[in-house]
Amino acid sequence: MGGNDPHVHVHVQAKVVHDDAVTRNVLASTFGLAGDLPSHVTTGCGLRVPYAMTSPRPERVTCLACREHARREHLRFAQEVERLSRMAGSTISPAQGKLAADKHRDLARRFGDAEG
Repeated sequence: MGGNDPHVHVHVQAKVVHDDAVTRNVLASTFGLAGDLPSHVTTGCGLRVPYAMTSPRPERVTCLACREHARREHLRFAQEVERLSRMAGSTISPAQGKLAADKHRDLARRFGDAEG
């Protein structure tokens, strides 16, 4: 990642759990609206890179700092979802919360795997 690194790294967005492309697709399918994706985004390692150099898929991310960031964020989100699903008045059941949390824990595990 330094100035002498000849490799092109694939990163994750800093807001890895809140993917802009997913939000855009939901709006497009629901309301027929399609906003532009940002041309550059801030990554988990703190760089600002073209959106095309990012991926939410663990198998594609080659920046180790971004992989670690994504792992932490997915684990944090899994805990939050489970906690909120157990609260009175929650719109999702504890079982649904566990399913979502398990998905994010699996993503965290995949991001934590040594090689991307």
